[in-house]
Amino acid sequence: MKNLLLIGDSIRAGYDKSVRKTLEGKVNVVFPGENCRFAAYLLRNFHEYMKEFGLSGADIDVVHWNAGLWDCLRLFGEEPHTPVDVYSYYIDRLCIRIKKICPNAKVIFATSTSVLSEKMSPDFKRYNEEIEKYNAAALEVVKKYGFEVNDLYTLSTTLPEEAHSDPVHYYTPMGTEAFTNKVLSYVLPALDIQEKMEYREEMHTAKPVGI
Repeated sequence: MKNLLLIGDSIRAGYDKSVRKTLEGKVNVVFPGENCRFAAYLLRNFHEYMKEFGLSGADIDVVHWNAGLWDCLRLFGEEPHTPVDVYSYYIDRLCIRIKKICPNAKVIFATSTSVLSEKMSPDFKRYNEEIEKYNAAALEVVKKYGFEVNDLYTLSTTLPEEAHSDPVHYYTPMGTEAFTNKVLSYVLPALDIQEKMEYREEMHTAKPVGI
């Protein structure tokens, strides 16, 4: 059975369980038990997660990953947590690290999703124009490594407000199905699976870290 790794921040939690349930019996779908937060945090912990999965990185067939919403977060009206040039630096190092730890994997990078900025606290703020800037910076890097790109940002902008469970996340039936199917549309070809999979929902219900 092939191994699919889903890794990233709390947006990943909005589809990881449903991807696993949909592919149950066909693909071994693994993902960390925690929110992988910002790019530097993911870089530090990427290899540690393999111990959690009980797998060698060489066993991973496809990696679908994201990082960015924590990096562009503005706390207390200050500058983003990670300056965009530093973010690019860490994305570059992550590309190298992923290929080092999972040398046989096909790699797909997912863009960060849009938010309802006007509904967020002034002391805990993200802006879509900055998310777009960080996405563009990441794409410039990941494309150099030949990684495929799953544009979750554009998908998120097409969803109505009721797809949100809060200003940042999409832990609703509508949001979960939309993102799960979008992820499946990328990972199934990467896994060389032509079979059509019937969507099976398993929603994330815990309060997200980093709202």
